[in-house]
Amino acid sequence: MPSLREQVLAALFLQIQQDQSATVKREEPLPEKVPDGGLVILRDGDPEEPEVLPSPVTYLWQHQAEIEVVVQRPAREAATALDALLAELGIALSADRTLGGLVNWIEWSAPQTRDLAIDGAAGLKGAVVTVTLHYASSDPLL
Repeated sequence: MPSLREQVLAALFLQIQQDQSATVKREEPLPEKVPDGGLVILRDGDPEEPEVLPSPVTYLWQHQAEIEVVVQRPAREAATALDALLAELGIALSADRTLGGLVNWIEWSAPQTRDLAIDGAAGLKGAVVTVTLHYASSDPLL
């Protein structure tokens, strides 16, 4: 059976796939060519150091995952296309802030946007959204 950490990340991945016009991937490298509808990549991130409650032993996590959103369009269209994908992502994240009861709460940051320069790829614009997953476990490995 997968660890709670993996279950949470898998549930987040499934949730952000819902109703996306973009291709959604997990832990994939950024390709030279972005699909026409855009690309959303979930990065597993870091669970950080948990707060530990001693009795019974409970680990309180604030796991920080990142979601990269990328579009490939001419400069005059890129900002609008990126904004539309970020709006879709916001709707998907808001759909269930407990991921079916696996987490206590999820929250996300404002997007950090940037133009991307990758050899052989023109017109890339992207954003990173940090998602904080609040959950508890009885073991750091389970």
